[in-house]
Amino acid sequence: MNGVRLAEPSDVEAICQFGERHIPPHYTPLIGEAAAQHQVRQWWNESHIDAAVTDGRVVVAETDGRVVGVGQCGPDHVVYKLYLAPEHRGHGLGPRLLDALASRLPEGVDQLRIEHFAANERAAAFYEREGFAVERIEPDPTGDPALAVVWRARPITLREEWPPPPALG
Repeated sequence: MNGVRLAEPSDVEAICQFGERHIPPHYTPLIGEAAAQHQVRQWWNESHIDAAVTDGRVVVAETDGRVVGVGQCGPDHVVYKLYLAPEHRGHGLGPRLLDALASRLPEGVDQLRIEHFAANERAAAFYEREGFAVERIEPDPTGDPALAVVWRARPITLREEWPPPPALG
């Protein structure tokens, strides 16, 4: 299958491996190697991913049965993970991951919220294109401007019905 779907327990190992493979090279130039490795240990470990998958808060993009992207909301309904393998960026999977996450939010939640490091300018540009406005910026406790956290929000809008209707034929 190619596309975006709700993650299943059998995906946990592949999601963890995705994080181990893609997070350090993405974040090391932005926030340093130690902070990038800390992100993997804290947020891409099996117990963290398993709990989020069990709660139905993780979606994956896949191509030919391989995880090529991950989106995850926290229990507070904030998107804390939205990543695509570099070769799969720019093909519409990022917006589809956002749609899938938005569709999983409880009724009454009228905004999709996200956060990202200030140093992650690529993410900032993507979120701006997707209609997210800055709500606030939290300075890093150590004073490192790269590690400041930018919080954004936009009204929930879905570009497509989720889950996608079954194929006809």
